[in-house]
Amino acid sequence: MAVTEQVAVKKKRILIVDDDPGMCETLADVLEDKGYIVGTAQDGRTAIEKMKEGQYDIIFIDIMMPGMNGVETLQGIKAVNPDATTIIMTGHSQLEGLVSEALWAGVDGVLYKPFDVEAVLKIIESQQKDVSMPVIDLKRYEVDPEALRLVPEEMARKYSLLPLRVENGYLIVAMADPTNIYAIEDLRARTSLEIKPLKASRADIEAALSVHYQNTIEIERQIERISPVAKEREGEVSRRLTAEIVAQTPIARAVELMIRQAVMDRASDIHLEPQETHLRVRYRIDGVLHDAMTLPLRVHASLLSRIKVLANLNIAERRRPQDGQFSVKVDNRTVDIRVATINTVHGEMAVLRVLDKSMSVLSLDELGFLPEMQELYEQIIHSPWGIILLAGPTGSGKTSTMYASINRLDRDEKKIITIEDPVEYRFEGISQVQVNRQAGITFASGLRAAMRLDPDIILVGEIRDQETARTAVQASLTGHLVFSSIHANDTVGSILRLIDLGVEPFLVTSSLLAVVSQRLVRRVCPHCRTTREGTEAEQLAYEQALGEKRTHFEYGAGCNFCAGTGYRGRIAVFEMLVMNDQIRRLILRNANSDEIREAAIASGMRTMLYDGMMKVKQGITTPSEVLRNVFALH
Repeated sequence: MAVTEQVAVKKKRILIVDDDPGMCETLADVLEDKGYIVGTAQDGRTAIEKMKEGQYDIIFIDIMMPGMNGVETLQGIKAVNPDATTIIMTGHSQLEGLVSEALWAGVDGVLYKPFDVEAVLKIIESQQKDVSMPVIDLKRYEVDPEALRLVPEEMARKYSLLPLRVENGYLIVAMADPTNIYAIEDLRARTSLEIKPLKASRADIEAALSVHYQNTIEIERQIERISPVAKEREGEVSRRLTAEIVAQTPIARAVELMIRQAVMDRASDIHLEPQETHLRVRYRIDGVLHDAMTLPLRVHASLLSRIKVLANLNIAERRRPQDGQFSVKVDNRTVDIRVATINTVHGEMAVLRVLDKSMSVLSLDELGFLPEMQELYEQIIHSPWGIILLAGPTGSGKTSTMYASINRLDRDEKKIITIEDPVEYRFEGISQVQVNRQAGITFASGLRAAMRLDPDIILVGEIRDQETARTAVQASLTGHLVFSSIHANDTVGSILRLIDLGVEPFLVTSSLLAVVSQRLVRRVCPHCRTTREGTEAEQLAYEQALGEKRTHFEYGAGCNFCAGTGYRGRIAVFEMLVMNDQIRRLILRNANSDEIREAAIASGMRTMLYDGMMKVKQGITTPSEVLRNVFALH
């Protein structure tokens, strides 16, 4: 347990981090006149170096800066001095995703622009009056499960507290407000123990509650109440019997809790996989599958039937693949669930895709583009016509990039139409069309119809057949800007894939503006970040990609907030090929992929491996994570 003492001092040392020199100078002058010791930095790296040279008590950080943004700067500062008070400065628009990320990273406050000097002074004065009280590093604290069982989740959330352990007749509790006498008395009455409160930030406690109060135990309790169905009868269950099974409260509650836990864990998918002796439940978190629970095989048919009823699928059909969807409310948030089932040798398997509508669409600034690449990409998406392709496998973030792109474009003077399968997020001022094959609306037919509706910009969810490819090219050549995704390994492969789909090379060279290929890599957990020596393979890969030697890298040590993985969240790594005359000539003479790639690199294209290792250099991810997702491509 890391315990520090907060000691009030007469005058604070204050660091202002903002890329606007005028802002830094003005605020510094005012604070120095008040007698404070003030330092300034115009980028994240300078700020971190200043923190290493001399400790500052309060740091004001602009959330958007070149190079390292405010959140990355905050993480670096917290790594140098976890006890420093950090305040993020941000505008109200477009940046709520970054503000949320800052809260997860442990920021102590948010100051919204425009603000007056009095607001800044008020924050500083409140820090000077802070009570000198022990503060625990909750992010790394080992929580005793026995202590958790003493306090119900409802009570913990009501008072914003987390039980930590029982010691010598005392219940040690982390509290956002340790002076709350009512909460302490309520705890004492419930647990029959004396209460020892310790102070922790409210954001840390709220995040820890979601981590520690898992639904697994409650799911298992509900499962025990489900009446068994004999295995020999599972294949012959009648509609009446199945309806009775799924109507049972325990099975409905178990499914509800399973989905709720997935949302709390930020899972993108829930896998229900029958094995020979048990039902395996796994969650995909940050692109990696994790075992969530093991259930008795006797509840398999009941669980699948309940899910099928919710998704409006045929509960009696067990042999053919089916797919459907439904929506649920989780903590007043609407969550869409897409269901797919298929029969296996051990029974029917189901995968539930979780789409949390409350998650805001990322902006281009948040995706992970390096500054030079983002500047070039923004120039390209403002072209009046042409095709911009996003390449990569399923789950590589292509849709997020396309959404961020059209979200950056002018919706008042431009008409934007999308054809999607499915429509995952809804935008104000954009006409979105859902693919409906039963009604004859496919990507190709929807694209043809959209061209007759006088659009300026068209987003086509995916180019997967010859008709859609040719129609997209035709749309771009008739004065429309077209965004679409394509399944290909890299940028050059996307061009060859278009030709393979039947688009003539001369049409590809006439219509294609750029191809962006991407993958998602996991971020180093900000709560347990540490520096250690990399393996020989990691050092060699880093040197080959960037041409410089480095032995130590940032890693996550593993903590409660990242389930011991060392990673939390993901960021994209990119490769962008911009068409030029040399590449067009190579395409027209049917050059192979190696020739086109060499020409693209010679003209300035940065490979995904380079992009990934640049994020390693910035401490965002690890070399092993880049190698796992990208290295096989080169």
